[in-house]
Amino acid sequence: MPDYISAEGYRKLTDEYDWLYREERPRITAEVAYAASLGDRSENAEYIYGKKRLREIDRRMRYLRIRIESVEVVRPLDLAGAKARFGARVRVADEDGLEATYVLVGVDEADVRAGRISYQSPIGKALVGKSEGDEAWIHAPSGRRSVEILEVSYDPEPEPEPRS
Repeated sequence: MPDYISAEGYRKLTDEYDWLYREERPRITAEVAYAASLGDRSENAEYIYGKKRLREIDRRMRYLRIRIESVEVVRPLDLAGAKARFGARVRVADEDGLEATYVLVGVDEADVRAGRISYQSPIGKALVGKSEGDEAWIHAPSGRRSVEILEVSYDPEPEPEPRS
């Protein structure tokens, strides 16, 4: 199964990569070079910390590069329909009548507190392919729960912000 991401999510990944490459890494490299010029590197905390930070930056950049190359950018409205798919806003109610709304997003865009869950998560997998009125079984730590799909909708994509 492809790893989907919205255009906005893709932009966030590429923006972070560009920031690390163009700003953060050069700044830390300059700090490390200055710290190295001060002499004894074995007891130079700025040098040791700077080298550690460079390794963290390089690791994150490798991760981002792999993610950027492996994701498939999808416009949720292209998939819109009566069934829940990537990008859908799904309103559900459990057996107790408690309602929740989830937006099915890519792994890199998930934010549970904001109701944005990965379409590959257990809840996301239970909702994908369901329509209004369907029942979905969610496997939660507290056990298996049933939810009824109350509504499936798709939000229009936000206009891209101009890059500076």
